[in-house]
Amino acid sequence: MARPALRVDAVLVQAVIAGALSFAHLHDLAAAAGQDGWKAWAYPVSVDLLLVAAWRRLRSEGPSRLAWCWFLIALVASLGANVATAGFLNLADPPALLRLGIAGWPALAFLGGTLLAHSAADRMPDPPAPATPAPDPEPEPEPAPPPAPEHEAVTADDDTPALPVAAPASAPAPPMPVPAALVDHARKVAEAHRARTGSPIDTDTLRARLGVPPQLADAIAAQLT
Repeated sequence: MARPALRVDAVLVQAVIAGALSFAHLHDLAAAAGQDGWKAWAYPVSVDLLLVAAWRRLRSEGPSRLAWCWFLIALVASLGANVATAGFLNLADPPALLRLGIAGWPALAFLGGTLLAHSAADRMPDPPAPATPAPDPEPEPEPAPPPAPEHEAVTADDDTPALPVAAPASAPAPPMPVPAALVDHARKVAEAHRARTGSPIDTDTLRARLGVPPQLADAIAAQLT
Protein backbone atom coordinates (compact mmCIF):
# COMPACT_ATOMS: atom_id res chain seq x y z
CA MET A 1 0.00 0.00 0.00
CA ALA A 2 1.43 3.38 -1.02
CA ARG A 3 2.12 5.92 1.68
CA PRO A 4 0.14 9.16 1.59
CA ALA A 5 1.86 12.27 0.21
CA LEU A 6 1.20 14.24 3.43
CA ARG A 7 4.71 13.59 4.78
CA VAL A 8 6.35 14.81 1.57
CA ASP A 9 4.19 17.94 1.52
CA ALA A 10 5.01 18.68 5.16
CA VAL A 11 8.74 18.45 4.42
CA LEU A 12 8.40 20.79 1.48
CA VAL A 13 6.38 23.28 3.52
CA GLN A 14 8.97 23.16 6.30
CA ALA A 15 11.77 23.75 3.79
CA VAL A 16 9.94 26.72 2.27
CA ILE A 17 9.35 28.29 5.70
CA ALA A 18 12.97 27.80 6.80
CA GLY A 19 14.27 29.19 3.51
CA ALA A 20 11.99 32.23 3.68
CA LEU A 21 13.05 33.04 7.26
CA SER A 22 16.75 32.65 6.43
CA PHE A 23 16.26 34.73 3.29
CA ALA A 24 14.60 37.50 5.30
CA HIS A 25 17.33 37.48 7.96
CA LEU A 26 20.04 37.82 5.35
CA HIS A 27 18.14 40.67 3.70
CA ASP A 28 17.70 42.52 7.01
CA LEU A 29 21.37 42.09 7.88
CA ALA A 30 22.53 43.36 4.47
CA ALA A 31 20.16 46.33 4.70
CA ALA A 32 21.41 47.19 8.19
CA ALA A 33 25.02 47.10 6.87
CA GLY A 34 24.22 49.78 4.31
CA GLN A 35 23.16 47.69 1.30
CA ASP A 36 19.82 49.17 0.30
CA GLY A 37 17.40 48.50 -2.53
CA TRP A 38 17.96 45.50 -4.79
CA LYS A 39 21.43 44.89 -3.30
CA ALA A 40 19.93 43.86 0.03
CA TRP A 41 17.82 41.23 -1.79
CA ALA A 42 20.79 39.96 -3.79
CA TYR A 43 22.76 38.94 -0.69
CA PRO A 44 20.46 36.10 0.48
CA VAL A 45 20.27 34.82 -3.11
CA SER A 46 24.09 34.75 -3.31
CA VAL A 47 24.46 32.93 0.02
CA ASP A 48 21.80 30.32 -0.78
CA LEU A 49 23.20 29.69 -4.27
CA LEU A 50 26.69 29.11 -2.89
CA LEU A 51 25.26 26.72 -0.30
CA VAL A 52 23.34 24.79 -2.94
CA ALA A 53 26.34 24.67 -5.32
CA ALA A 54 28.63 23.26 -2.62
CA TRP A 55 26.02 20.67 -1.58
CA ARG A 56 25.47 19.61 -5.18
CA ARG A 57 29.22 19.17 -5.64
CA LEU A 58 29.31 16.94 -2.56
CA ARG A 59 26.39 14.84 -3.81
CA SER A 60 27.61 14.45 -7.40
CA GLU A 61 31.37 13.97 -6.98
CA GLY A 62 31.71 12.71 -3.42
CA PRO A 63 33.44 14.32 -0.44
CA SER A 64 36.10 16.88 -1.27
CA ARG A 65 37.91 19.52 0.76
CA LEU A 66 36.95 22.28 -1.68
CA ALA A 67 33.22 21.56 -1.54
CA TRP A 68 33.22 21.15 2.26
CA CYS A 69 35.11 24.45 2.69
CA TRP A 70 32.63 26.52 0.68
CA PHE A 71 29.66 24.68 2.13
CA LEU A 72 30.79 25.64 5.64
CA ILE A 73 31.46 29.25 4.57
CA ALA A 74 27.92 29.62 3.16
CA LEU A 75 26.42 27.84 6.17
CA VAL A 76 28.23 30.17 8.60
CA ALA A 77 27.04 33.22 6.60
CA SER A 78 23.42 32.02 6.68
CA LEU A 79 23.51 30.91 10.32
CA GLY A 80 25.34 34.08 11.34
CA ALA A 81 22.63 36.24 9.80
CA ASN A 82 19.93 34.29 11.64
CA VAL A 83 21.73 34.75 14.97
CA ALA A 84 22.66 38.41 14.35
CA THR A 85 19.06 39.42 13.69
CA ALA A 86 17.87 37.82 16.94
CA GLY A 87 18.96 40.84 19.00
CA PHE A 88 22.63 40.02 19.57
CA LEU A 89 23.69 42.96 17.38
CA ASN A 90 22.42 46.50 17.23
CA LEU A 91 21.23 46.63 13.63
CA ALA A 92 20.64 50.38 13.95
CA ASP A 93 24.38 50.82 14.43
CA PRO A 94 26.12 47.65 13.13
CA PRO A 95 29.83 47.17 13.89
CA ALA A 96 32.47 47.98 11.29
CA LEU A 97 33.49 44.31 11.05
CA LEU A 98 29.96 43.40 9.93
CA ARG A 99 29.98 46.13 7.30
CA LEU A 100 33.35 44.85 6.08
CA GLY A 101 32.08 41.27 5.80
CA ILE A 102 28.92 42.30 3.93
CA ALA A 103 30.91 44.50 1.53
CA GLY A 104 33.44 41.74 0.78
CA TRP A 105 30.90 38.91 0.41
CA PRO A 106 30.23 39.36 -3.37
CA ALA A 107 33.89 38.81 -4.26
CA LEU A 108 34.11 35.84 -1.88
CA ALA A 109 30.93 34.27 -3.26
CA PHE A 110 32.09 34.78 -6.86
CA LEU A 111 35.40 33.06 -6.07
CA GLY A 112 33.67 30.12 -4.39
CA GLY A 113 31.16 29.65 -7.20
CA THR A 114 33.88 29.77 -9.84
CA LEU A 115 36.02 27.19 -8.03
CA LEU A 116 33.07 24.86 -7.49
CA ALA A 117 31.98 25.11 -11.12
CA HIS A 118 35.32 24.86 -12.93
CA SER A 119 37.85 23.09 -10.69
CA ALA A 120 38.54 19.38 -10.88
CA ALA A 121 37.67 17.15 -7.96
CA ASP A 122 40.56 16.80 -5.50
CA ARG A 123 40.28 13.05 -5.23
CA MET A 124 42.95 10.44 -5.70
CA PRO A 125 43.23 9.45 -9.36
CA ASP A 126 42.55 5.88 -10.34
CA PRO A 127 45.68 3.77 -10.60
CA PRO A 128 46.78 3.19 -14.21
CA ALA A 129 46.02 -0.17 -15.69
CA PRO A 130 49.02 -2.50 -15.81
CA ALA A 131 50.72 -2.52 -19.17
CA THR A 132 50.39 -5.65 -21.22
CA PRO A 133 53.77 -7.38 -21.38
CA ALA A 134 55.23 -7.61 -24.82
CA PRO A 135 55.37 -11.14 -26.25
CA ASP A 136 58.72 -12.87 -26.09
CA PRO A 137 60.54 -12.78 -29.41
CA GLU A 138 60.73 -16.09 -31.18
CA PRO A 139 64.18 -17.65 -30.90
CA GLU A 140 66.16 -17.59 -34.10
CA PRO A 141 66.90 -21.04 -35.55
CA GLU A 142 70.43 -22.19 -34.91
CA PRO A 143 72.53 -22.63 -38.02
CA ALA A 144 73.05 -26.22 -39.07
CA PRO A 145 76.54 -27.56 -38.33
CA PRO A 146 78.75 -28.02 -41.38
CA PRO A 147 78.86 -31.57 -42.68
CA ALA A 148 81.72 -33.64 -41.39
CA PRO A 149 84.38 -34.31 -44.00
CA GLU A 150 84.27 -37.78 -45.37
CA HIS A 151 87.29 -39.91 -44.71
CA GLU A 152 88.87 -40.93 -47.95
CA ALA A 153 90.43 -44.29 -48.26
CA VAL A 154 94.22 -44.29 -48.16
CA THR A 155 95.48 -45.21 -51.57
CA ALA A 156 98.80 -46.90 -52.10
CA ASP A 157 100.51 -48.16 -55.18
CA ASP A 158 98.53 -49.89 -57.84
CA ASP A 159 99.70 -53.28 -56.58
CA THR A 160 98.67 -52.59 -52.97
CA PRO A 161 94.93 -52.85 -52.35
CA ALA A 162 93.33 -49.95 -50.50
CA LEU A 163 92.58 -50.63 -46.88
CA PRO A 164 89.26 -49.31 -45.57
CA VAL A 165 89.53 -46.72 -42.87
CA ALA A 166 87.97 -47.86 -39.63
CA ALA A 167 85.15 -45.68 -38.38
CA PRO A 168 86.00 -43.89 -35.13
CA ALA A 169 84.55 -45.57 -32.12
CA SER A 170 81.77 -43.58 -30.57
CA ALA A 171 82.44 -42.40 -27.05
CA PRO A 172 80.35 -44.08 -24.39
CA ALA A 173 77.37 -42.03 -23.29
CA PRO A 174 77.83 -40.43 -19.89
CA PRO A 175 75.78 -42.02 -17.12
CA MET A 176 72.43 -40.36 -16.50
CA PRO A 177 72.43 -38.37 -13.25
CA VAL A 178 70.09 -39.77 -10.66
CA PRO A 179 68.86 -37.79 -7.65
CA ALA A 180 70.02 -39.15 -4.32
CA ALA A 181 66.47 -39.21 -2.97
CA LEU A 182 65.38 -41.43 -5.90
CA VAL A 183 68.31 -43.76 -5.30
CA ASP A 184 67.39 -44.10 -1.61
CA HIS A 185 63.77 -44.82 -2.51
CA ALA A 186 64.86 -47.41 -5.10
CA ARG A 187 67.12 -49.06 -2.51
CA LYS A 188 64.17 -49.41 -0.11
CA VAL A 189 62.05 -50.92 -2.89
CA ALA A 190 64.85 -53.39 -3.78
CA GLU A 191 65.29 -54.41 -0.13
CA ALA A 192 61.55 -54.95 0.26
CA HIS A 193 61.51 -57.09 -2.91
CA ARG A 194 64.48 -59.17 -1.64
CA ALA A 195 62.81 -59.68 1.73
CA ARG A 196 59.54 -60.75 0.11
CA THR A 197 60.87 -62.96 -2.73
CA GLY A 198 64.39 -63.83 -1.57
CA SER A 199 65.92 -62.75 -4.89
CA PRO A 200 67.33 -59.40 -6.04
CA ILE A 201 65.02 -57.17 -7.99
CA ASP A 202 65.51 -57.02 -11.75
CA THR A 203 65.57 -53.85 -13.84
CA ASP A 204 62.10 -54.31 -15.37
CA THR A 205 60.46 -54.81 -11.98
CA LEU A 206 62.34 -51.80 -10.56
CA ARG A 207 61.25 -49.65 -13.48
CA ALA A 208 57.60 -50.72 -13.02
CA ARG A 209 57.72 -50.03 -9.28
CA LEU A 210 59.29 -46.58 -9.68
CA GLY A 211 57.47 -45.55 -12.88
CA VAL A 212 60.63 -44.23 -14.57
CA PRO A 213 61.97 -44.54 -18.15
CA PRO A 214 64.16 -47.55 -19.02
CA GLN A 215 67.39 -45.50 -19.21
CA LEU A 216 66.80 -44.03 -15.78
CA ALA A 217 65.93 -47.47 -14.39
CA ASP A 218 69.22 -48.84 -15.77
CA ALA A 219 71.14 -45.98 -14.13
CA ILE A 220 69.43 -46.61 -10.80
CA ALA A 221 70.05 -50.35 -11.00
CA ALA A 222 73.73 -49.65 -11.70
CA GLN A 223 73.98 -47.62 -8.47
CA LEU A 224 72.21 -50.31 -6.45
CA THR A 225 74.67 -53.03 -7.40
